Amino acid sequence: MGRRILGISAFYHDSAAALVVDGEIVAAAQEERFTRRKHDPGFPAAAVAYCLREGGLQANDLDEVVFYDRPKLKFDRLLATYSAFAPKGFGSFRAAMGQWLGGKLWQEGRLRADLAGVAGCPFERPISFTTHHLSHAASAFFPSPFEEAVILTVDGVGEWATATVGVGRGNQLRLDRELRFPHSLGLLYSAFTDHTGFRVNSGEYKVMGLAPYGRPVYADLILRDLMDLKDDGSFRLDQRYFNYCTGFTMTNARFDAVFGPPRHPEQPLEQRHMDLAASVQAVTEQILLRMTRSLAKEYGIPNLCLAGGVALNCVANGHILRDGAFRDLWVQPAAGDAGGAVGAALAAHHLTHGAPRRPVVAGNDSMKGAYLGPTFAQDEIEDRLTAVGACWHRLSEEDLLEATVDALLSDKAVGWFQGRMEFGPRALGARSILGNPCSPSMQRTLNLKIKYRESFRPFAPSVLAEDVGQWFDLDRASPYMLLVAQVAAAQCRKMDSKDEALFGIDKLNVIRSTIPAVTHVDYSARVQTVHRDTNPRYHRLLSAFKRRTGCSVLVNTSFNVRGEPIVCTPEDAFRCFMGTEMEALAIGDCLLLKEEQDPALAQGDYKEQFVLD
Repeated sequence: MGRRILGISAFYHDSAAALVVDGEIVAAAQEERFTRRKHDPGFPAAAVAYCLREGGLQANDLDEVVFYDRPKLKFDRLLATYSAFAPKGFGSFRAAMGQWLGGKLWQEGRLRADLAGVAGCPFERPISFTTHHLSHAASAFFPSPFEEAVILTVDGVGEWATATVGVGRGNQLRLDRELRFPHSLGLLYSAFTDHTGFRVNSGEYKVMGLAPYGRPVYADLILRDLMDLKDDGSFRLDQRYFNYCTGFTMTNARFDAVFGPPRHPEQPLEQRHMDLAASVQAVTEQILLRMTRSLAKEYGIPNLCLAGGVALNCVANGHILRDGAFRDLWVQPAAGDAGGAVGAALAAHHLTHGAPRRPVVAGNDSMKGAYLGPTFAQDEIEDRLTAVGACWHRLSEEDLLEATVDALLSDKAVGWFQGRMEFGPRALGARSILGNPCSPSMQRTLNLKIKYRESFRPFAPSVLAEDVGQWFDLDRASPYMLLVAQVAAAQCRKMDSKDEALFGIDKLNVIRSTIPAVTHVDYSARVQTVHRDTNPRYHRLLSAFKRRTGCSVLVNTSFNVRGEPIVCTPEDAFRCFMGTEMEALAIGDCLLLKEEQDPALAQGDYKEQFVLD
């Protein structure tokens, strides 16, 4: 067996573990999926244990464990920042010092103790550290389908860096320069996320989804007053409007004076909030386009790799691709901190140990469709379902697919639990809830009766990869749901003057296309292309739906309710199925129908069991 490296990201948010063996990503998972605590920041003990099981290893069989950043550099940034703003922020400084001196600063000892807990004995293997943005960059380039690429990483902040630029060639990667804290595109977006009443490090994607309901009326003001933006996309933020350097909040009274009072969570959304979302989204897109145009001109390399939390902004990614400065684009599917576990392990394998990269096959990455989490054999599924009192039918695959299509055509929401769990924030047809995209009522049904979330939230389409151009203005694969494209003109319905006059949330219920359940108010969609080689059963389901309807698209949303991590086990799936108005569930070869279940198995108000995100 080749070199066995475990990557770990932890102690901020979205903790995860990844196992790389001789350069192959064998397993990767976020801790939240096991603990059922969304964005779990703790040591990923369960994720580590899973990765070891998947690799057939004990902890002390590992050659190395690599942590995804350098805590001491973060501590240096903390001290320097508080010193620069002193005496302001002493309360925040005191709280931070307690956390750091209480354990964060002594990370190797803490990791060794935690790993010993997983191992059941002293952990004796080497532990090393990379840097935050090098982890992001390695996660973006080494699994990509490119032999050579420019690498751009953008997030809130790592140690000091908030964005980095570099180049990857073969098994080598270098970072050339960085934008430094406190000047951060990720933190700017998070500031508006917080101001519009959503949770930082969780609700940014809600702001992105809310933006099409608004108008970017504040964009020029942001660019004029809050930042100094250069032609190459670098910028400086005016810290007089922000409080994140030394305080407990993202923004301050000066920010409120410009943009209005902050919205409290769960308060009704007003047009102003939609306009703020549209404005920060427009500014983000402008900054990223300036960056990517400048980098394409500077490096003359046709390929771009992206990672960091901002790379999950699939609307901006779509603009970058259509802009054409780079011929091709690849985004790490776990672009946020969880993906740092993969990047840390790959950085050690290639950069520290000089190991060659696995051969790059044109058009194919090495993320295995992001299906890197736990799977369950059919016998185990049946045993687990029986143990929780479920009533189920075991069907042949053909019968299971046809029964699922029957349910979808009856406008039922169907839980779909198949194969290995996805790594990253998106459900990709392994832990998904599916619906009929042609149904005008499906978006509302899924939001209010299944997901228990805000009505404005759009849903993504899964489409057969070979048919993507028929349904969307997209000429390439998008397997990770990280590109937004327009619905194809042939599928769109022209709005009448009454529809055109609508503003804000009133736009929601207008039928815009032949697939209204996945068409956002600006005629866009967050597309997932489904490929026969990475998810054959899901591909066959879409093909069966196409044979019956002529439509090779399905609504695909994550298998969870608001505030809940995506389900991991058959028991998780059954609890969510029973706790919502989902009508059918396919787990492996088992089909479950809601009307056949014992209602007593629905334990209380399911949605109240999770903290709203």
